Amino acid sequence: MTKESAVKLPAGRTVRRAVKDDLPLVMRLIQQGRAKMIAAGNPHQWPPAYPPVEKIAEDIARGSSYLLYEDGLPVATFAFLLGPDPTYSHIEGGSWLDDRPYHVIHRVASAEGVHGIMADIVSYCSAFTSSIRVDTHADNRPMQAALSRLGFVYCGVIRLENGDGRRAYQRICVQMEKSCCV
Repeated sequence: MTKESAVKLPAGRTVRRAVKDDLPLVMRLIQQGRAKMIAAGNPHQWPPAYPPVEKIAEDIARGSSYLLYEDGLPVATFAFLLGPDPTYSHIEGGSWLDDRPYHVIHRVASAEGVHGIMADIVSYCSAFTSSIRVDTHADNRPMQAALSRLGFVYCGVIRLENGDGRRAYQRICVQMEKSCCV
């Protein structure tokens, strides 16, 4: 049994790496996620052309794009990448919790009517690293609430390549097997 298949999620939920043939599915989930963000009062985080299909194809080719399934149906997608992330090299109004190696969760999107996926994504990713960083738009209140609930600490503001600010969070698990985070 691989470590990936050994990660425990709620009954009926599984995660697998996306493959090339999943690109249309991932893009559909991204579109649904964008619609959910707009409906929740966050119309600016993902403009219509973001993320570009080329970025998602690159994530898939690198093995860093994932799909979350519920009862055999794809309900969410996310990217899970080994840092460093170049946009995380400078942080305003605060600091990261540490300077050790970390992983990043990006491009989280879920299907309409699906909730609670961030807990499963973080649970899955925490099996592979003790330090996770995430950034989100100031208007993405649902994501900020989820990150807070899941033990992430607000660290400051990072700047994307285009200069836009994003609220930055980090979670460090002292013991990866337990929910022992600072």
